[in-house]
Amino acid sequence: MTIRALPNGLSSPEALSEALRAAYYLADDGIATAAFLSLALGKPLLLEGAPGVGKTEAAKALSGILGRQLIRLQCFEGIDASAALYEWNYPRQMLAIRQAREGESADLYRDDFLIERPMLAALRRPESTVLLIDEIARSDHEFEAFLLEFLSDFSISIPERGTLRAAERPVVILTSNRTRDLHEALRRRCIYHYIAYPDPQREAAIIMLRSSAVAEATARAVVRAVGLLRQEPLTKPPGVAEAVDWAEAATALARTGTPWPDAFRRSIGAALKDEEDLAFLRPRLDSLIAPVAA
Repeated sequence: MTIRALPNGLSSPEALSEALRAAYYLADDGIATAAFLSLALGKPLLLEGAPGVGKTEAAKALSGILGRQLIRLQCFEGIDASAALYEWNYPRQMLAIRQAREGESADLYRDDFLIERPMLAALRRPESTVLLIDEIARSDHEFEAFLLEFLSDFSISIPERGTLRAAERPVVILTSNRTRDLHEALRRRCIYHYIAYPDPQREAAIIMLRSSAVAEATARAVVRAVGLLRQEPLTKPPGVAEAVDWAEAATALARTGTPWPDAFRRSIGAALKDEEDLAFLRPRLDSLIAPVAA
């Protein structure tokens, strides 16, 4: 496998980490190293972790520092090749048939009849795009098997046009919330990294990096609070994104004159976004918030 030259300024995991920080993404050594190796080796990057830990944000930040368009393929149950690869524009093809002169045949498989979907778009423009295959675990095994073929040689077979192959390996990032186990064959094709919840110091730094309006004391209070909430048996525990939202929401209320304990309590909907979780915690919410809002 050829080791590819990376853009200037991204010559090491440490340099990549600094570039990500400049793009408002605070990466630890693990994710910076995995992303660097993915770029250098031309292998897809598979990021796993709980919802809200920053998997999709990592892809956005990487596309930003590479100066490439982010093409996002959002996976869902029942997704098929037509949603991921391409479709033919049948209405335009029918119009072309009607407009063809008698005795002439219309070329129905020209480029202008081809509707690009995310994977085909990334294949045709690998030098200017980053393909994000988001929440791959939500798809079924059939789509995962189809994806294996794509990741093997980065080519697509279109029966009417032949095989299209990428001029160079595209940058591909896959994310998974681990709603189901992924096939080992898919994992073997990727550089893998698991993103855990950050430690309190790093999470507070992330909050302040993402929102300059939040004071350090508020960020640390929110981090302590979400740390307690994550210990509860919640359906949707707050991720890093929710911690940022809560810090911003509480700050906005505090600026109206609302006392800090009330600001945290009244803005809890920025952190907990499930009615069953709110109902479960409501009798103990004051006791959970009081130690961190003092």
